[in-house]
Amino acid sequence: MSLSDIEIASAAKIRPITEIAAKLHIPDDDLELYGKYKAKISLDYFRSLEHAPAGKLILVTAINPTPAGEGKTTTSVGLGDALNRIGKRTVICLREPSLGPCFGVKGGAAGGGYAQVIPMEDINLHFTGDFHAIGAAHNLLSAMLDNHLTHGNVLNIDVNRITWRRVVDMNDRALRDIVLGLGGSANGTPRESGYDITVASEVMAIFCLSESLKELRERLGKIVVAYTRDKKPVTAADLKAHGAMTVLLKDALKPNLVQTLEGTPAFVHGGPFANIAHGCNSVLATKLGMRLADYTVTEAGFGADLGAEKFLDIKCRKAGIQPSVVVIVATVRALKMHGGVLKADLGKPNPAAVEKGIENLEKHLENIRMYNLPAVVAINHFTTDTDEEVAVIERHCQTLGVRAIKADHWARGGAGAEDLARAVVALADQPAANNFQFLYTDEMSLWNKVRAVAQNIYGADNIMADVKIRQKFKDFEAAGHGHLPVCMAKTQYSLSTDPALLGRPKNFDVQIRDVKLSAGAGFIVVLTGDIMTMPGLPKAPSAEIIDINEDGKIVGLF
Repeated sequence: MSLSDIEIASAAKIRPITEIAAKLHIPDDDLELYGKYKAKISLDYFRSLEHAPAGKLILVTAINPTPAGEGKTTTSVGLGDALNRIGKRTVICLREPSLGPCFGVKGGAAGGGYAQVIPMEDINLHFTGDFHAIGAAHNLLSAMLDNHLTHGNVLNIDVNRITWRRVVDMNDRALRDIVLGLGGSANGTPRESGYDITVASEVMAIFCLSESLKELRERLGKIVVAYTRDKKPVTAADLKAHGAMTVLLKDALKPNLVQTLEGTPAFVHGGPFANIAHGCNSVLATKLGMRLADYTVTEAGFGADLGAEKFLDIKCRKAGIQPSVVVIVATVRALKMHGGVLKADLGKPNPAAVEKGIENLEKHLENIRMYNLPAVVAINHFTTDTDEEVAVIERHCQTLGVRAIKADHWARGGAGAEDLARAVVALADQPAANNFQFLYTDEMSLWNKVRAVAQNIYGADNIMADVKIRQKFKDFEAAGHGHLPVCMAKTQYSLSTDPALLGRPKNFDVQIRDVKLSAGAGFIVVLTGDIMTMPGLPKAPSAEIIDINEDGKIVGLF
């Protein structure tokens, strides 16, 4: 019987974090220890490396996820370990897991099998408190907004044009729409509002895009929380909240250092969702990794239609970075589901279903090529995969001009991903053509930016919106925000906005439900389909099996 992820992690020999930092030559004075196995890196040290040469960045993305699992984080960890095994100085950069999915569906998000970051219990739960600080900063702004209304509303805020909600890092559908201020004048001004999950907060997005406390404070000040009765924006700076918000975030902004099971250094920092936010770890952590290592392996959430698109069009645009190679993760099981096989039948060999489902992988490869980036396909191997099924993927990818490499890092750690690592190095070490391009230019209209993503990345025929939504686009442009990139909020399960349409849907339009300004983060959020900024728990949430025994050992984290 195979061990669970948490059993493997618990049995691992974990090294003192000072030893991991020493591998990167980080001075002890720049380490802030959170116990023996976690540390934060000082911002002074990050600034001291400003002129250090940057190593190569490897982006890990995937096909559209299915309940069968793809293992993008597991592959990122396994690839990082494998690169170190073949003599390449490597750092891994990942997002911090949200409590919502951990107690909802995932039950943990620190990799799996023998390709994990540890201490996995800490990382999956409260870690170094970053998310709590982000939630507190967000809700401080909410409290100061309502307090301003109570004490005279000198900014002339229209209570029907307040856009700032509250957040909590938990899946709680009952909080999506609420009424505040009931119970009399002493309890504030009654109004409708709601909660989002913390990882959808603009504060999280700002946190992950800021490279200094100064930039963080400036971005927080630009957050638009409401509009006046004459439709002028009201910002966090107008409420004089951004300074105190920055104080709450001053320690959280420092990147977190942990390790893999094999002792590879890993920066795990920030965690915006990729289906409702921009889905990348912090710019600080990524740039720190690139300045300290020859190779930095990072991931972008969900498939290349979401996380990778936002990584490339938002994060790379704002941070001035670009990946040398993109790894697209696929599994035989997931491709069979995209080919029409039910989850209960995935254990049965079915090369024909793999062949049919591979159209989803093909589209994601096309997406990466739109940015003129080299790619390799990682076949994350499951024990139920047959050689014939794997061969289907390898042959098909060969016809597409890309290598598909089987990797069994889940079972064997870095040793199982060495072939993948060598393929990545071969692509990364090719003479730089420097042909990287964004999907759209800053000068394009917001509407055309959204259409470029929908038609080119999703494969849609067109985008649709009612008159009020179209007017919002025009209003944002008139207010000087037309140059911003767009952050698409869309289901992760399909290239379309319908999660039931697997494979490679055709002949569909993208319906835009709403559009919102994130002035501090510096992008326009476009909500499509039925995507929710506050997820709900499933019928049988992972929380039902997560527990702690009498010895204080956590059980049930996958």
